[in-house]
Amino acid sequence: MSEIRKHYFLEDYCIVAADRGKRPSDFSSSPEVQNATSCVFCAGKEDKTPPAQAVYKNGQVLRDSKENLIREWQVRCIPNLYPALSPGGIDAPYASGYGFHEVIIETPRHDRRLTNFTAEEMDLLMEAYRDRVMHYWAKPGIKFVSLFKNWGKQAGASLEHTHSQLIALPLIPPSLKKELDVIHAQDDCPYCRIVRLESSNARSLYENAHFIAFAPYCSQVPFEIWFLPKSHVGHLGAMSDEILHSLGAAIRHVLSRLEKVLASPAYNYMFFQLLQEDSYHLNLRLQPVTSKMAGFEKNTDIFINTMPPEKAAEYLNNGISEQMVH
Repeated sequence: MSEIRKHYFLEDYCIVAADRGKRPSDFSSSPEVQNATSCVFCAGKEDKTPPAQAVYKNGQVLRDSKENLIREWQVRCIPNLYPALSPGGIDAPYASGYGFHEVIIETPRHDRRLTNFTAEEMDLLMEAYRDRVMHYWAKPGIKFVSLFKNWGKQAGASLEHTHSQLIALPLIPPSLKKELDVIHAQDDCPYCRIVRLESSNARSLYENAHFIAFAPYCSQVPFEIWFLPKSHVGHLGAMSDEILHSLGAAIRHVLSRLEKVLASPAYNYMFFQLLQEDSYHLNLRLQPVTSKMAGFEKNTDIFINTMPPEKAAEYLNNGISEQMVH
């Protein structure tokens, strides 16, 4: 039996089509393998990219120059060679395409991925996220910094070497404005209510001292996962190192489960956060690429999800892999 489900607090809907009865193996995809020798993100290829704007090395944050490229780094942040937006005059920011586009190379090693990062590597990546987001939010005219990760070609990653991106915009996305309008009309934070609702229920996936992870009730895609801080925090810059590191631990733990159950799927994750808006509650949304957006979704903005989130959580919590469900 299918269900029409409503978002926790927005007028958004999804259709959960449980009758289609899909298994984790139906959503699995084979990862593409690229030749590491040609990868410009690997250590030793620093001269193949623009000079880094921030280089994390042995507890320091440094900056490249054309004459002095820093070697033996841990995290490297470079301008995107093909930027969606670019810095320039901000007299008419909307017309000029003003903004910034950066690539965060998460490790010098081609064979690393978030699921085999050490805790220390993940901590440093979270710190780099926080630093770079706040760096761009301080730029004149910037109102939103989109921080996201595309993993796998199907998710939009043009290079296999693990990396994230950020795009700094001179506007707040309309979808986020819509959220804010609803949040401002309520007496308390709806995301804080979601934390209370989703802790230790059938959709719960992971919990530590500062974060919960769960399969949202109105999941747009199969195996969608949300991460929420337990305390009301609006953006990465407001997080202590302890809270920030607990986010990294949650991501690494949940991704390891997802990788096991879906056999290394392509995925996107996106941070939703606002700097000068105390009422907003940061959230991270992870969506495996398990289906394509088709005519119905484009026509209605209503997604058809063939994997009930409760069932997805059961698979992930039990570690049921592709082989175990055949």
